[in-house]
Amino acid sequence: MEAQQELTDKRGTMYFLLKRTLDISVSFILLVLLAPLFLIICLVLYIKDGKPVFFKQTRIGKHNDPFIIVKFRTMTASANDVSSGTFSAGWVRGVPNHFIFKSNMSTSVTRIGRHLRKYSLDELPQLINVLKGEMSLVGPRPEIPAITQYYNENQEKRLLMKPGITGYAQINGRANMNHGRKIAYDLYYIENCSFFLDLKIIARTIIQVIKANGAV
Repeated sequence: MEAQQELTDKRGTMYFLLKRTLDISVSFILLVLLAPLFLIICLVLYIKDGKPVFFKQTRIGKHNDPFIIVKFRTMTASANDVSSGTFSAGWVRGVPNHFIFKSNMSTSVTRIGRHLRKYSLDELPQLINVLKGEMSLVGPRPEIPAITQYYNENQEKRLLMKPGITGYAQINGRANMNHGRKIAYDLYYIENCSFFLDLKIIARTIIQVIKANGAV
């Protein structure tokens, strides 16, 4: 809690108020405007791949609090949930910097799922998480419990802010980034977060999505 108070004192309560206001207004407007697209994607997924059309998974949010993230399903219904996986019990000093999370379900991605992932359309339902206050538009990406349980004290600092749909790490390389780089980018954002930086990250994310750069 001391670290959280220090962050609030450093950035100021106005920043967090503006950030939440932006989250609520943008997520609400996009959910309304994109409702037809949501319906089309749901219908295509249901017709092509069957139920369920949404993928739900436990992720870790601010202050290590778990929540259920929502995405459009991009894998076969029989694919296992990676959140149930286990990692090295030898990670006694935190998650190794060289670690790169590789899902063993890449071969389970459906044809429709590949197209959704290419343009990050599968991430759109997370606007619901943003509106509910579980996530923010910008912040460290939410991690799975099987990895955060090994965080050391320094790595836990990325949990001082709400996880985001996009973040500073994502605009600097979305695919194949090792854990050390991801933590470094996330901690840089937390130390230097500002309303202007958030807008810059959102703008660069839009450009990346349009170009389909680094899609995973």
